Amino acid sequence: MAAIPVNTVSVAGPAGGERQNYTPALLTLAVLYFMMGFITCLNDTLVPFFKRGFTLSYSESSLVQFYFFLTYAVASIPAGRVVEKVGYKKGMVLGFSIAALGALLFFPASLMHQYSLFLAALFIVAIGIVLLQVAANPYITILGPAKTASSRLTLIQGVGSIGTTTAPLFGAYFILAPLENAQASSEAVRFPYLGIGAALLIIAFIVSRLSLPVIKSYQRITESNQESGTGIFSFRNLNFGIIGLFVYVGAEVSVGTFLTNYIAELLKITESEANNYVAFYWGAMLVGRLIGAVLLKSIKASYVLSFCAAVAIFLMLVSLNSAGNLAVWTMICVGLCNSIMFAIIFSLAVNGLGKYTTQASGLLSTAIAGGAVISFGQGLLIDHTSWKIAFMLPVGCYGYILFYGLNGYKSKFSTL
Repeated sequence: MAAIPVNTVSVAGPAGGERQNYTPALLTLAVLYFMMGFITCLNDTLVPFFKRGFTLSYSESSLVQFYFFLTYAVASIPAGRVVEKVGYKKGMVLGFSIAALGALLFFPASLMHQYSLFLAALFIVAIGIVLLQVAANPYITILGPAKTASSRLTLIQGVGSIGTTTAPLFGAYFILAPLENAQASSEAVRFPYLGIGAALLIIAFIVSRLSLPVIKSYQRITESNQESGTGIFSFRNLNFGIIGLFVYVGAEVSVGTFLTNYIAELLKITESEANNYVAFYWGAMLVGRLIGAVLLKSIKASYVLSFCAAVAIFLMLVSLNSAGNLAVWTMICVGLCNSIMFAIIFSLAVNGLGKYTTQASGLLSTAIAGGAVISFGQGLLIDHTSWKIAFMLPVGCYGYILFYGLNGYKSKFSTL
């Protein structure tokens, strides 16, 4: 989830017409997306962990997601400028290094047992993640034509979903389980994040030694845009798409953020046990992305988006009006619907923008801050109302996505 310039980059081929070897770059992207998914979704474990460890309200504990995703609004455009100056490979190395620094800062934060220090460390981790995405995503877009961009992006996000599926299981065992011991409230995150920081530093070093394809930028100006002289906000699909990406990320993050506590209350189990169920939520996204990568090659993207949004609304309403395992599994299955939404909304939003594509990518990247705003808003609703009312916020988000899939993506410049 970040600035993804579509059709604005190309690979500088090797001298003498030799065939370019993409294997190191693809392996790097696989590791990169795994780590980004793992670190991002480990936040879902930190929310219930800090809630109990620091005796916080739901809205206070949701500040974990607020500060993490707020970084996209603050750092996306500056990160793009940094990558333009240092290059994509150095940008990835820098991203891994900054994320490692943030993870290592969990050690002093745990020693001082200060929630604000943990939030500051997470903010630094998030800056590294933003840099990684801005630096890495152009590699995806050069692998084929714009028509199959949704399919390619969905497939590579599937690799990231392996990390998102693994993170809740890791968090349940290494972070939430020690919560039963009151003395381990901060110590439980100390060594896991030291390990993550060390792993990121090792990856940064390895990537710095790899020979990756050189990416060069160019502008593709469509004839219609060149003649019209329109500004970037003249594109209807982009204007509605920015909102669409904002509410999508918000819905995805808010459901994942509070799923552990929601399931714990429904099934009357501990947070550690409930967190294992969250792995199925993110695992469903992995399955959906692999399926979507195939389906999107033959089915119109807007149709798939509309269908998934409608099913997500249905599943959430069933969950909120039932109990027990039915309520749990219908909410978990929303992850299957989420799987293809980001890739489709993004590719529909930038379709037909021509020379404005890179600028639009920066705007869409800042929209990922929806994960901060909507998750915090849902936390406030849980504190002051009920689970049913609070979850109507993401239901409304999916309602907007349904509109975008049916009508909002349409533009006179669109080619899809």
